Amino acid sequence: MARRKKRRLAPVHPGEVLQDILRDAHLSANALALALRIPADRIGAILQGERGITADRALRLARYFGTSAAMWMNLQTNYELEIAENLRRHRIEREVLPRPAA
Repeated sequence: MARRKKRRLAPVHPGEVLQDILRDAHLSANALALALRIPADRIGAILQGERGITADRALRLARYFGTSAAMWMNLQTNYELEIAENLRRHRIEREVLPRPAA
């Protein structure tokens, strides 16, 4: 029987989550930028997946949407870890041996 290769879903950038929130709230990127006091091109870059969520942006988004800053930072961290795992996992598995059990 042939083994099926597991297909991994593409990592979700925090900008995709933000796009969904904006769509559901009927809010434009420009309106969000004004409310957060962030340049509109920066919000656009986040929405396009070209920029990430920084601590400052997480605090602003949390304040505006009534969420936690940790939620936004976790979205960014999880995205970055998935990208790193996809790109470097095999190399790290070859180079780094697990610590022997005691």
